Amino acid sequence: MDPPARSGATVTTNAARVLAHPSREEIRVEGVLHALSDPVRLRIVRQLAGATDEQACSRFDLPVSKSTTTHHFRVLRENGVISQFYRGTAKLSCVRTEDLDALFPGLLDSVLGGADLQAERLGQG
Repeated sequence: MDPPARSGATVTTNAARVLAHPSREEIRVEGVLHALSDPVRLRIVRQLAGATDEQACSRFDLPVSKSTTTHHFRVLRENGVISQFYRGTAKLSCVRTEDLDALFPGLLDSVLGGADLQAERLGQG
């Protein structure tokens, strides 16, 4: 049987839509702290942590360009703070709470609690 004819369009496989994530064993505290040290990335994680389900990247109103937003999400994903996956054309994100709590008990809660207190103190809610 002959393969289907191609009309010059790029064929995308499901493998092309799989994003690289570190395994639980590969996550390092210094990488997590680096990822959370940026105010924009911390804002992303706070929003994800407060959500009841995964969030599409388009749901974030950030004070940076789209390409910079993509960079921030990549830093969070590559350091094991968030997990990202495609559902249709949307890229969804969620915090890797279970992995982070298993590796660094209390770290995520402490950082997010501190960020919440700081936001209240600065009137940023």
